[in-house]
Amino acid sequence: MPFAYHKYTWHWNPQEFIVDTLVMAKISPAKSGRDLKVMGKTVKFAGVDEELQKILDADMDMVGPRRRAREAFKHIQLSIDHILFKMPHERLKMTESFEVNSRGLEIFSKSWLPENGSPKAVVCFCHGYGDTCTFFFEGIARKLASSGYGVFALDYPGFGLSEGLHGYIPSFDRLVDDVIEHFAKVKENPDIRSLPSFLFGQSMGGAVALKVHLKQHDLWSGAVLVAPMCKIADDMVPPWLVTQILIGVSKLLPKQKLVPQKDLTEMAFQDVRKREQATYNVIAYKHKPRLGTAVELLRTTQEIEHQLEKVSLPLLILHGKNDIVTDPSVSEALYKKASSSDKKLNLYDDAFHSLLEGEPDEMVLRVFGDIISWLDEHC
Repeated sequence: MPFAYHKYTWHWNPQEFIVDTLVMAKISPAKSGRDLKVMGKTVKFAGVDEELQKILDADMDMVGPRRRAREAFKHIQLSIDHILFKMPHERLKMTESFEVNSRGLEIFSKSWLPENGSPKAVVCFCHGYGDTCTFFFEGIARKLASSGYGVFALDYPGFGLSEGLHGYIPSFDRLVDDVIEHFAKVKENPDIRSLPSFLFGQSMGGAVALKVHLKQHDLWSGAVLVAPMCKIADDMVPPWLVTQILIGVSKLLPKQKLVPQKDLTEMAFQDVRKREQATYNVIAYKHKPRLGTAVELLRTTQEIEHQLEKVSLPLLILHGKNDIVTDPSVSEALYKKASSSDKKLNLYDDAFHSLLEGEPDEMVLRVFGDIISWLDEHC
């Protein structure tokens, strides 16, 4: 979901929503997307010159400014003093690419492979809401590849460096189909076609991974789910009437940023220093969720909640006990209801939502160790 870490959740203020809705309804359709934007907070970075700051402050609704910002800032963001970028890693073969998919959208993807020898298995990553595979996951992927795995990731349409309106998910099922299409091509490579293949989903990416599995029951060797968003906690779902209003308005203004949401960085990152470093993810989606996106996420989690028994692949579920972004009881429900005969649930005392990005170094290393040990056991 975010970086500054914006995870999907409900913090409902009916008055704010109604006022926003009425204001949006009065805006002429001729107004530009830029006029309608609800801007995220501008972050000023020390040592960044005026020209680069202007690139970082640009309207990133379209993919061009996001790509320019990442290209101009990537050396700075990947050199921050964060354990993900300091862990030793073997020499790797890393490839970035842009490819037009079957829906005509140019999708960004990246792979990390051991430079020498064949990988033990393939790990396909599904990122969270608002996120990209080009920031914190860069460190995660390097560590996994250094442990002998071939790692593959993409930015979903509308996120990161892929084409599409920033933060907009018109159809979650279509997004899942885009992911399936991409990873199917990855697995066609004769060098890795016979290897075990695992899904790795974080937060909303956990929902993506589960949906991929439910559409491809026998094509994956297992899944690693970190704080998966497979159900929205009951106390975070709006009242039934408000939900119906939200759904109705979304049909008229699906792309508008009208769903109230707090900045959840503080809730997701326990380590204060890492919380500040999260702002370096300059192409993350940092605005209020778009109405259409919010409705799709709500519909998807409700759908997954009623299909937990159909989850049948080997599972490793990891969740912080103090996570108030995605409720750890949801992971417990998935663990209990999944029909998988091979499943494991790790709950971490005192840990928050961002287990691999926002915890103290010792917890990050512990979670990494648990993931790699489980993968090694299943290869």
